[in-house]
Amino acid sequence: MPPADRPRPTGVLLLSCPDRRGVVAAVAGFIADHDGNIVHAEQHVDPVEGVFFQRVEFELDGLGLGRDEILPAFAPVVERFGLTVDLHLTDVRPRMAILASRQPHCLYDLLTRWRTGELAAQLAVVVSNHPDHAEICEHMGVAYVHLPVTPATKPDQERALLSELRRREVELVVLARYMQILTPAVVDVYPNRIINIHHSFLPAFVGANPYRQAHDRGVKLIGATAHYVTSDLDEGPIIDQEVARATHRDDVEGLTAKGRDLETIVLARAVRAHLEHRVLVYGRKTVVFS
Repeated sequence: MPPADRPRPTGVLLLSCPDRRGVVAAVAGFIADHDGNIVHAEQHVDPVEGVFFQRVEFELDGLGLGRDEILPAFAPVVERFGLTVDLHLTDVRPRMAILASRQPHCLYDLLTRWRTGELAAQLAVVVSNHPDHAEICEHMGVAYVHLPVTPATKPDQERALLSELRRREVELVVLARYMQILTPAVVDVYPNRIINIHHSFLPAFVGANPYRQAHDRGVKLIGATAHYVTSDLDEGPIIDQEVARATHRDDVEGLTAKGRDLETIVLARAVRAHLEHRVLVYGRKTVVFS
């Protein structure tokens, strides 16, 4: 029995297939036939693409299948409906790395949420191209690796980065205001497993000082976007977004402060959704279940 304050372990099936009748009944029937108990189920149909999506969470205790037997036993349902399926176990915490530069707000927020148990991950390492955050990581009990980079040394730095991630068996990479563009040499190793955060002014106000540019244009909304990283810069599938009102009374410093708050909240929500197996990617979009 798990401790009283720890939820019972569950399995999560993330499913997609061409929309047709009988999928929900077949999935539920499979779990019932093996003495399982569904604790949460949610589905969505994209009527334009004609695609069905579902997240089904079920108790592992009492299930008449071992963990490594679930997917093989589920194979007839997969074949019948042409399902794409992933199985996740909620008591298996993925190993996560955070990449950061000098700006501390997103990094410190994630460290605090991880330390207090809000993020269901093993934090394997924080990697930075600056030495600034070594002390806070040491205080939090997290390994800190400083990998400086210049344009000339970027290929070598990325090789060293990949070596660190592989050595520490990292499964999820979070860019907490990491101000370096990752090349395909890194991105292609972690498809839909690198999460980035940035302001939502794009494609407007590109480059340095976006909040000053926004202030000069008198924007009335500012925002933040968290998305999976792809080789197309800042165009990966969006996981979460948030906005805040701005007025003529907001100076550049005020807009920047609002933006930092949004970035921390949106990045944390996106990371939590990924870790809780609530995100299903298809094409350039995501379905994020509640």
